[in-house]
Amino acid sequence: MAELVYNEQGRLLFTEEMKEKYTILIPQMLPIHFSFFEKIFKLQGYNAKVLTTTGRKIIDEGLESVHNDACYPALLVIGQMIDALKSGEYDIHKTALMIMQTGGGCRASNYISLLRKALKKNSMEFVPVVSLNLSGFEKNPGFTMDAKLFTQLITGVAYGDLLMWLGNQIRPYEKQKGDTDAKIAEWAGRLNSFGAGGFLRAARAIVKDFGSIPYEQSPKIKVGIVGEVFIKFSKLGNNALEEFLHGEGVEVVLPGLLDMMLFMADHHIVDTEAYHVRYKKYFISAASKVFMRSLQNKIIGAIQGSRFRLPHRFEETKKSVYAYVNPLNKMGEGWLLTAEMVELLKSGVNNIICAQPFGCLPNHVVGKGMIRRLRQDHPAANIVSIDYDPGATKINQENRIKLMLSTAKSELGIR
Repeated sequence: MAELVYNEQGRLLFTEEMKEKYTILIPQMLPIHFSFFEKIFKLQGYNAKVLTTTGRKIIDEGLESVHNDACYPALLVIGQMIDALKSGEYDIHKTALMIMQTGGGCRASNYISLLRKALKKNSMEFVPVVSLNLSGFEKNPGFTMDAKLFTQLITGVAYGDLLMWLGNQIRPYEKQKGDTDAKIAEWAGRLNSFGAGGFLRAARAIVKDFGSIPYEQSPKIKVGIVGEVFIKFSKLGNNALEEFLHGEGVEVVLPGLLDMMLFMADHHIVDTEAYHVRYKKYFISAASKVFMRSLQNKIIGAIQGSRFRLPHRFEETKKSVYAYVNPLNKMGEGWLLTAEMVELLKSGVNNIICAQPFGCLPNHVVGKGMIRRLRQDHPAANIVSIDYDPGATKINQENRIKLMLSTAKSELGIR
């Protein structure tokens, strides 16, 4: 066990000695993306491990460890980490936890303090917690978010988005079941360098390789998924929603994580332009946004001319929402959630699941609260809002989705 060092405020620090000796556990959200994050952290000298556990025990652990006023993702993220520490798989005296901190008005910014309270409640306050953020919160001697690590992580996001985007378009039509997932696993294993310089070349190779998967074109229902970022993406958070839809023969249309990262950078820029504050953060965010947009443009360039649909450019997505939500509306997923629904409807994806934690006020406003307005402009919109929380049953959620799918089948003429 490394020597425990505290700062002046009494916070346990993650030290350089811990970097050498400790395993850092990271909660799961997107399997492809987070497998790249695990690789990237290891390349930087951190012994990182992304958790893959699921099951009711994680929810129960979260309910035991977190106040019930916290949102559902907090229960899941904290429950997954506490469950891992109690599993006996890790030496808890040589284990640290990593959690992302956005710094926005969402309750997610408080997950880190809730996690520390949960550790104390379980007599594990000696386990250090590392904040992963772009705002300079909670500095630790043994962990640094420098330009190199940031660049690699965002490049990992871009690779993850590309594989997810292509996979969702080919999976429902593949002639040999399992070809798409095998191809994703192959590329997830092959990609071991995350410098932005070779991204376009690798992206073109990925698109070409996915284009070689034998497929059979047939009419399929397309269903877009939007919502709170963790519930939208996480199998743990949405009761394996994508797997359920694939089982129903649906083509899933899922906007990428890079859009969320661009949104986070953009809203710092909007703050400065509107209120003339935080100029340092403005310049950092503007530079980050330029880099992320360049990666998004490379993804689009690699896909252009292939059989695959193109993802939307972030700026086009932002422009599409002006008639509905002001860009200053940025709590939670803010205007981006509405914008993603607008882009799906404009591209002919009329069937949309809006997935959100029960009681998540920002997402109820820009998600469920916008459905009626969107239907006025898009009469064919077939949108269902699904709440997720510890008491919601999977069967009720799936029955509501099946009702939406039955409407979609009628529109498409599928029995």
